[in-house]
Amino acid sequence: MPYVLLDGKYPMHKLKVPHTLVLLFFMMILAYLLTWLLPSGTFEQITSSNGRQSVVPGTYTVSDVDIDLPVWHLFTVIPRALGEAQGIIFFLFLIGGSIAVLRSTGTIDAVLGKILNRFSHRPALLLFISCLSFMVGSSTIGMAEEYIPLVLILISLCVALKMDTISAVGSMVVGYGIGYGTAVLNPFTLLVAQEVAEVTPTSGWEYRLILFVPFMLIGFHHLWSYAKKVRLNPENSFVYDVSEAQPPEVDEYPQLDGRKKIILAVTFAALIIMVVGIAQYHWYFEELSAMFFALAIIIGLIDGQKLDDTAKTFTIGASELTGTALLIGFARSIELILSDAQVLHTVVNAFADPLTELGPELSAVGMLTIQSALNFFIPSGSGQAYVTMPIMAPISDLVGVSRQVAVLAFQMGDGFMNMIVPTNAVLMGILGMCGIPYGRWFKFIAPLVLKLFLAGSISLIIAVMINYQ
Repeated sequence: MPYVLLDGKYPMHKLKVPHTLVLLFFMMILAYLLTWLLPSGTFEQITSSNGRQSVVPGTYTVSDVDIDLPVWHLFTVIPRALGEAQGIIFFLFLIGGSIAVLRSTGTIDAVLGKILNRFSHRPALLLFISCLSFMVGSSTIGMAEEYIPLVLILISLCVALKMDTISAVGSMVVGYGIGYGTAVLNPFTLLVAQEVAEVTPTSGWEYRLILFVPFMLIGFHHLWSYAKKVRLNPENSFVYDVSEAQPPEVDEYPQLDGRKKIILAVTFAALIIMVVGIAQYHWYFEELSAMFFALAIIIGLIDGQKLDDTAKTFTIGASELTGTALLIGFARSIELILSDAQVLHTVVNAFADPLTELGPELSAVGMLTIQSALNFFIPSGSGQAYVTMPIMAPISDLVGVSRQVAVLAFQMGDGFMNMIVPTNAVLMGILGMCGIPYGRWFKFIAPLVLKLFLAGSISLIIAVMINYQ
């Protein structure tokens, strides 16, 4: 239940969830304690033609000597993690600066005014279109980090429609989570997993396309049910008392004049170039960051701004994401601690072993459970595929489950859990940008993840029964 107001004040005895940075540090401590409790061990690994390493099933061995990490490793791992996550961190800084320059032109507010005039009486439709767009983008070309530039725009739009920041972020995160979980063509998770499992690339797309519809409806129903409550009473918002999660109100929207239309056209052109670059030329953080920086300069010139003014606005926008950058670094630290102590493969092996004792249907559900749990330790979709699929594929042969089912279990475990695990750098980055405490987000998203897990389990049982190939 949402928090209840008593005489205009919040109750004194409500549970207070620590700041997200504190929560992540506690999780780092927990990971460090696991390195004491679990033995070090590794699988043999082979290098594929594209340079990625994957484990060899059946080769797990416990190391002769456990690796004891010193206590100060908890602190030295943080700058290392920030360094390893530098791509997305600097991507965020440059996006923050670019969006700040774009907002300073008034173009975003003018576009929002137009959209509100058209959809102000149909908020459910607007939220559905938003959520569906993110689902399709993630299901087809594997977009996730690329959505980050749209966060602040979504927030302004949803707040103007009397929703809150969780509704805005929800349309994005629920969209890309379900898009990944039921991906039809996603090259970063689906195709990697099928390659490792030696399954024909893109095969089985018909069943995944069928699943896309009911999972989309489950996600949107959860999102709209929450947003509708917030529209009826703002106090129903899970972030009603969180000042950092309240974006500034816009009293009057500017006109979309000729100059703003040019800026809008240039911005859309940049987004199209981004999509083409990702799909055709495999652009990633370096190219995308450069494109957004160039976009900021062009927009400033079109708007007639002095270069000094553009630089100041850009700097302010980038600096506002410093806290978000720290969250990403701390989230990455958890996986590094486990890897440094060589207990990550120990965790994977311990999860996989019991599957051989179950029947086909339960084994499929077990794979989903294991992939969901492992996503906490290995939040990278492609990284998880290279670590787990070489193990899950042979196990699926032993228990009478097709390798296509094993791939589907991986997809769902990775995609659905991306919406909730605090080790997911993209999720923590988005929440940090919006000022949403992780505890409040968990309260919103946990029931949906449970619904999706149950629906995914049913889907996998059906897949086993129809011999999904």
